[in-house]
Amino acid sequence: MKALINGRELADKMQDQIKTEVAELQKNGIRPGLVVLLVGENPASQTYVKNKDLAAAKIGIHSKIERLPESISEAELLALIQQYNQDSAFHGILVQLPLPKHIDEEKVLLAIDPKKDVDGFHPMNMGQLLIGEPTMIPCTPYGIMKMFEAYNIELAGKRAVVIGRSNIVGKPMAQLMMMKDATVTIAHSKTADLAAVAREADILVVAIGRGHFVTKEFVKPGAVVIDVGMNRDANGKLIGDVKFDEVAEIADYITPVPKGVGPMTITMLMYQTVAAAKKQK
Repeated sequence: MKALINGRELADKMQDQIKTEVAELQKNGIRPGLVVLLVGENPASQTYVKNKDLAAAKIGIHSKIERLPESISEAELLALIQQYNQDSAFHGILVQLPLPKHIDEEKVLLAIDPKKDVDGFHPMNMGQLLIGEPTMIPCTPYGIMKMFEAYNIELAGKRAVVIGRSNIVGKPMAQLMMMKDATVTIAHSKTADLAAVAREADILVVAIGRGHFVTKEFVKPGAVVIDVGMNRDANGKLIGDVKFDEVAEIADYITPVPKGVGPMTITMLMYQTVAAAKKQK
């Protein structure tokens, strides 16, 4: 292994820069504001939201968490989003996913003003990304692109494989790498001989949501391996989708779990909230 890609370190550095920018904006009477709508008691969501709130406080972003009961109706949630769309104190609106079964996720994402969609999931922002003119970008892939930049990992002409095809990570990740001239394959759980496909990658991004799924059989020696997975093993320990110890022996660059992609996701959320505040003023 040439280098461990330290997401925590890079996130801290970027958050310090964002903090300076927020202080400058406040001198001009602009305080970036972010509201997070959290429905129900999902433990993973609770943790994410807590971490987002801590990061916002550290940076100087005005952050508010609306904790809503699992039983909230779709109409009530949509009305609340409308209220925040109109509220100029908040430049970013984030609805924490997943939502309870009785609420239509797509309807909720559509209700957010695209200019305040700091998570980058509104179909309009997804469309902008697809045509190569992104405005708001899903935070996890955006954070990974910043990692490539920070570690001088060249994408042009490289073979990249993304394992996972979600709208949150897989699809936007593939598009962002294509925009940097990588040749990209999207693979998934139904891909025939997945390990052989993955082994062709100079850059392998794994977001399949299965603990230690990717072993060294999936990895070409000298590859860059980005692990987006957040899973718990039998003992409740946080693990990635990649079997870190054995893959680290043959990869040139690899992200750990924790302290890899996670802190960068939150950092890009803060980054886009500040960018939205500047645009909206």
